[in-house]
Amino acid sequence: MFTGLIEETGKVLAIEHSIDSVIISVSSDLCIGGTNVGASIAVNGCCLTVTKVTKRGKLKGFEFNLLRETWEVTNLKFLNKGDFINLERALVLGQRMGGHFVTGHVDAVGKIRKWEKQGKDWLLDINIPKKLITGFVPKGSVAVDGISLTVATLRKRGFSVWIIPHTRKVTNLHKRKVGDIINIETDLLGKYVLRNFDN
Repeated sequence: MFTGLIEETGKVLAIEHSIDSVIISVSSDLCIGGTNVGASIAVNGCCLTVTKVTKRGKLKGFEFNLLRETWEVTNLKFLNKGDFINLERALVLGQRMGGHFVTGHVDAVGKIRKWEKQGKDWLLDINIPKKLITGFVPKGSVAVDGISLTVATLRKRGFSVWIIPHTRKVTNLHKRKVGDIINIETDLLGKYVLRNFDN
């Protein structure tokens, strides 16, 4: 379980493909602290298990072994060496809770429709699959590449959020552009409500 408050942005160091999986190596300065093999890290909002920790001189980071399904349903398949990624360690019981409950289970990917500065802030508008719209409410929570954000407006095929300069600076949003593919996780509480109505 995560909060959607990004701790740092790492960089993709390498991507290796095998028959059954994909191995991604990423750099980390902060999240590597206290993290061991088997720990969960949210990478662009996708919960991954650390399979290797590297701490050699200036080279510090993790390796993750991705199942093909994870590779196919998230934006991780669009990563290239050198790309910035959002990293967050798992929530520790008893710590102050900011953001919202984020499981790290990406529902689908969306595409940036608009990404522009308005005044001192930024407006991010994203197109998403129609099936996800029922999981959104105005002023509700959404995880965008693992970032906990508040829904500003809804459309039939998308939504928008406001981004403050701090959030843009400390996440991978400062590298994003129109057309980029973004991981989307709808609010966990909303999923249970919808499940109840479905029954």
